[in-house]
Amino acid sequence: MTIFFDSRFTQQELPAWKPILTPGWVISAFLSVAVVFIPIGLASLFASESVVEIVDRYDKDCVPQMYKNDMTAFIVSPSTNKTCTKTLTIPKKMKKPVYVYYQLDNFYQNHRRYVKSRSDKQLRSKEYESETKDCMPEATIKVQNQDLAIVPCGLIAWSLFNDTYGFSSNGKDIQVNKKGIAWASDKAHKFGSNVYPKNFQKGMVGGATLNESIPLSEQEDLIVWMRTAALPTFRKLWGKIEEDLEANQMIDVVIQNNYNTYGFSGEKRLVLSTTSWIGGKNDFLGVAYILVGGICLAIAMSFAVLYFLKPRPLGDPSYLSWNRNPSLLN
Repeated sequence: MTIFFDSRFTQQELPAWKPILTPGWVISAFLSVAVVFIPIGLASLFASESVVEIVDRYDKDCVPQMYKNDMTAFIVSPSTNKTCTKTLTIPKKMKKPVYVYYQLDNFYQNHRRYVKSRSDKQLRSKEYESETKDCMPEATIKVQNQDLAIVPCGLIAWSLFNDTYGFSSNGKDIQVNKKGIAWASDKAHKFGSNVYPKNFQKGMVGGATLNESIPLSEQEDLIVWMRTAALPTFRKLWGKIEEDLEANQMIDVVIQNNYNTYGFSGEKRLVLSTTSWIGGKNDFLGVAYILVGGICLAIAMSFAVLYFLKPRPLGDPSYLSWNRNPSLLN
């Protein structure tokens, strides 16, 4: 045991690179970080600023005045007219494709019971159609005293977003492409091409219905919705406009305001956005890079000023323990 503790390994005397952090090395390191980070931050910020984005909240505007004090009664009533028309003005030219998102606020898709209320096996393959043990309370529906499996089961699918949007300009319809909005990996591996909706929204209706003649792998609105968000404010892709929108162009939007966010004080927004090489509009990454680079530059300059105004002589590195012969230390 004594031999082990007296070994070069335990005494940390194995050959190793042990840099000496001289003022020159420290200043150079901080300057290098600043030189790399600041240009990346400026490029990211410029790319973010080039994104044209329109965000319009419509959940309150699309409720008639007589229901302003009880908006939940409006949204749950089957007899109220849910159609709403809004006009958007394009601030700058938006080059195609223009992405159409819906944004929900105060919707906790990350709630543990909500996230677990699904059956991935059922979504992938028809042979697991009855695999609904994790989907309560939306697991089965009773028909003629028989419990029939709901496909897709669970609260996530049951609460599928069901507002719709129609776009036009100067009396001409603007087509929205609903294909290619879901991840290709999700379509190929998480949702089966032989799995079809069955008994869905036949009991208590929560959100959108599904076409029972279309397999789940092609139900892209469902696939997008089933990828749950980590934060209570999130956006999900609804479609793509495959034409340029000119500056100052007036866009008429016909909204079917069906989704109930009023019961939990949620908010709904329609978002039109272009993208850049860095993605959508997000200044945080650019600001973070510039901030870190700026701090490193300030530290480097401070160290340089201190070094030149009040230099300190460096000790002889040959006296460091790892530069001396271990046999001479005894």
